[in-house]
Amino acid sequence: MAQRRATSKGFARTSSLLTQRIRKASESRGFAQSRLLTHWEEVVGEDIAAIARPVNVSYGRQGFGASLTLLTTGANAPILEMQKEQIRAKVNAVYGYNAISRIKITQTAPIGFAEGRAVFEREVTPKKPEPTPEIKQAAAQSAGGVKSDDLRAALERLAQNVLTKSKT
Repeated sequence: MAQRRATSKGFARTSSLLTQRIRKASESRGFAQSRLLTHWEEVVGEDIAAIARPVNVSYGRQGFGASLTLLTTGANAPILEMQKEQIRAKVNAVYGYNAISRIKITQTAPIGFAEGRAVFEREVTPKKPEPTPEIKQAAAQSAGGVKSDDLRAALERLAQNVLTKSKT
């Protein structure tokens, strides 16, 4: 019987090499579901993920009613405080049962702890494209009959914005 040749030539998928290490690291911080860490944005949504990160899960004496600790900056803590129940419901949906009974919020400076993990990314809005000379001319023609200079300038800017958006 012929021996089967290995097609991977000694290479292994990165995910298969890191799965055990990720699981071990996440379980050491109390995260039984590493998906909570790796897919945090999908679990709680973009708006909450932009201002908070999960830090720790601590379990009670009997193993029921764990507490999830979230890290955020001081200014965002009141926003998270108001959304605790929605966050708890979304996190418990990942676990499949009512694993998290309490959410604690930890505030820190924007620079953060040793790793600087408290700095949260903000979405960068793309710069508006400059209108072409043809668009500027068409906008000036559409607002040409207005006598007030301020109103005409505002209408020209509006027309430029509308025409630029319709071109893209």
